[in-house]
Amino acid sequence: MRSLERSCTQQRANWVRVGSGRPGVERIEAFFAGHAYDTHRHDTYALGYTLSGVQTFDYRGSRAVSTPGKVMIIAPDEPHNGCAGTDEGFLYRMIYLEPRFILDALGTARQSLPLTHSAIHAAPELYAALVGALGELDAPLEDLRMDQIVLMLTDSLVLLDPGLSPRSRRSVCKVAVARARELLDAHSSDIVTSEALENATGLDRYSLARHFRALCGISPYRYLVARRLERARIMIASGHDLIDVAAQCGFSDQSHMTRQFKSAYGVTPGQWRALAIKTPGARAGAPVLLA
Repeated sequence: MRSLERSCTQQRANWVRVGSGRPGVERIEAFFAGHAYDTHRHDTYALGYTLSGVQTFDYRGSRAVSTPGKVMIIAPDEPHNGCAGTDEGFLYRMIYLEPRFILDALGTARQSLPLTHSAIHAAPELYAALVGALGELDAPLEDLRMDQIVLMLTDSLVLLDPGLSPRSRRSVCKVAVARARELLDAHSSDIVTSEALENATGLDRYSLARHFRALCGISPYRYLVARRLERARIMIASGHDLIDVAAQCGFSDQSHMTRQFKSAYGVTPGQWRALAIKTPGARAGAPVLLA
């Protein structure tokens, strides 16, 4: 990404921050002022949103303009360029995803990729999916989180393709979901792979994720994180050091635990520790939420 051609006369320095990824997946945050990059194309989906400023590019014979709150969908092998629409430049986040992930998530019932003619959309479902995919840009992409990202992006893209009807309702496999929950409960501090869940349930990862959400209301990855946080609450209230808690509960580091903790409970681990110690008669591990 850093090799893209850029203007030599810019008000602010251009930069690209590459987040964690895995084979077939790249995530970035970038800022450009003036000219950003010349016409090029990817062999991946390029999906993202503008954080600030005005982002413009030529796409399929017209000028696309992205502003905060809109999403960008650049299909594989579609030529496009990029530049700032104002003097302030633009900041954006993007995920580059190989089409094979989308095809796998679609399942055997569909053999064509979801595509849209326009590059810019006001699509709340896809926007929410992208925020989830591009949040915690530096955190490792565990298998189950990756499955959640792919599934949410795929289902959101299907909604925007008039040639693909919404997925029909199917019966929910309660036995498979129960087996998945048992495995996640028993190994919440470990890195649980998608293959392990597939072997335990007999379902492919995307089918299982749909069944799991239908019965549990969340993805397998979010369920796993919730179990980790439950254990972390109890350990913190018992006086364990935060660094040790993060390591023993399956988080990549203390910062990762703090972000997940505050997202779930509205307080940091340190604030929770103070509340848990100072609240007379409080049950260890019970959540305390700040208004």
